[in-house]
Amino acid sequence: MKVSLFITCLSDAIYPRVGEAMVRILARYGIKLDFPKVQTCCGQPAYNSGYFDEARAAARTILDAFEDSDFVVSPSGSCTYMVHHYSNLFQDEPLMLEKAKRLEAKTYEFTQFLVHVMGIKDIGAVFPHKVTYHPSCHGSRLLGVKSEPMDLLQEVRGIDFVPLPFAEDCCGFGGTFAVKMPDISGAMVTEKAEHVVETEAEVLVGLDMACLMNIAGQLRYRNKPVRVMHLAELLYEGVKSS
Repeated sequence: MKVSLFITCLSDAIYPRVGEAMVRILARYGIKLDFPKVQTCCGQPAYNSGYFDEARAAARTILDAFEDSDFVVSPSGSCTYMVHHYSNLFQDEPLMLEKAKRLEAKTYEFTQFLVHVMGIKDIGAVFPHKVTYHPSCHGSRLLGVKSEPMDLLQEVRGIDFVPLPFAEDCCGFGGTFAVKMPDISGAMVTEKAEHVVETEAEVLVGLDMACLMNIAGQLRYRNKPVRVMHLAELLYEGVKSS
């Protein structure tokens, strides 16, 4: 089967190690990820700001990039869910609407793909550290990714998992929200960072680098030595050391 990597903007430009971890984990199971180089932004910033024509232009590029893929896998629940909005964008264009529905049906967030498509929960990782987990809003509330990361984390040997207080609360990033309402956003991420520190965890893990970047910045500002990682990074580091 042809499995393609939808890398997303932040992972491509700022956190390439997340994509590398995904590629190396899936390679252990015989999957060589295809990478369509024409892929670009999914259009979410434009869509959330009401610029639907610009969002449609970005969506067309994504639809073309992954048209021949059997599965599409992404490290971001937020960008993965944006694909679900394509049906709204193309509701008046029957051919594009059909393409949008096909892409939606075959696009998965990384942990969804591992657990539901590959049927894998235990990849043999060892990670002897105290870890807490932040469930990003789009991934957990809209895409419905809740049990999958927990299924994977509970199989990691040596891990000391500590629940994050008020985990479901937003970190305050919200894309353009952080720009338009910086004071509210700053208050929210300050509260989130306080809860992370409260756990005394060595590592904060999550599924969306936008949210993790926001929280990591606040933790650095407070001089808190908490390592922030995407779950794919934690799992790959765990199998390398096992």
